[in-house]
Amino acid sequence: MPKVLVIDDERSIRGTLREILEYEKFGVDEAADGMEGLDKVSEGKYDAILLDIKMPKMDGLEVLDRILDKTDTPVIMISGHGNIETAVEAIKKGAFDYIEKPLDLNRLLVTIRNAMDRSDLITETRKLRRKVGKAYEMIGASREMEGIKEMIEKVAPTNARVLITGESGTGKELVARWLHDKSPRARAPFVEVNCAAIPAELIESQLFGHEKGSFTSAIKQRKGDFEQASGGTLFLDEIGDMSLSAQAKVLRALQENRITRVGGEKDIVVDVRVIAATNKDMEAEIKAGRFREDLYHRIGVIIIPVPPLSERKEDIPVLARHFIEKSCAGQGKAVMDITGEALEELKKLPWTGNVRELQNVIERLTILCDPPIDMDDVKRFGPGLGQGG
Repeated sequence: MPKVLVIDDERSIRGTLREILEYEKFGVDEAADGMEGLDKVSEGKYDAILLDIKMPKMDGLEVLDRILDKTDTPVIMISGHGNIETAVEAIKKGAFDYIEKPLDLNRLLVTIRNAMDRSDLITETRKLRRKVGKAYEMIGASREMEGIKEMIEKVAPTNARVLITGESGTGKELVARWLHDKSPRARAPFVEVNCAAIPAELIESQLFGHEKGSFTSAIKQRKGDFEQASGGTLFLDEIGDMSLSAQAKVLRALQENRITRVGGEKDIVVDVRVIAATNKDMEAEIKAGRFREDLYHRIGVIIIPVPPLSERKEDIPVLARHFIEKSCAGQGKAVMDITGEALEELKKLPWTGNVRELQNVIERLTILCDPPIDMDDVKRFGPGLGQGG
């Protein structure tokens, strides 16, 4: 049964609201003033709170501030002395809605239900954020991983551009997501572009958008990734594979904070933090004329190298257990044990595919093996060994 707290100094109002709400199958608690209301908020859990504005001892707007410091429960302000300024102030402070006395009971019931629906949505959103956040956890306690985490803590709150380097499969995207999630831009978009996966003739349209009719297949206007990421973070993965033409336009965008769509003439202002990643030797690419040196210096204000798994093998046991939990959860089965000997065997392997390869191997083991996973299982189904052939 949903529960509502009514905070109002008028006994008759509290009684009327109790009668109506209980008829509508709500549980109801009452408080005769702000202090009593705050005590009840501290002691119990409510789905909505009705709060009078004009009360003795403590003004309703002050009570609202203190309630919102304690809980996310939606608060609906009620008052017989209302005006537009008071309503606006209440909403600005965080009230869900404002209703004048004498109360329109139908509107009140609709407002309470809407407030509860929003509260449910907020709760569900938090669950999803926790789930997504867990999917992008940085696992490992090696000296190298601790160094990366420390660097992220220092760099994330700034707007500095970051270049993440390292072999394929080491977790460069994970570092980029952590930089975004720990930044002031965390609630804004994180837009990822795999520069290696997009043909050279389409990369400019992908990044900067295009106007209708600007080329044969441009049947309508399209916003590019720079515009879609405005206010947030644009992650240019495998930037070493970007064409020189696109590099020139990216350089201009970073210099001037503005872009022009393909086929367009109008400059569009964008507010984007660019994080880039590459598995290439950028100095060699610059010497070979395949990458602009000026762009390299623009994107590489901070450089975060991610070492291969072969250089941080002490992370393998904790990564293996993490991937076992993740794989078993995905299969709807109990978490499997793995023996110490199996973990030692995993540490001996070369892991040329890095963390991505380890994750694939662990998933294979959880599917094909009976618990506990032992050393023979690793030897049979380890990297490059497929189905045990």
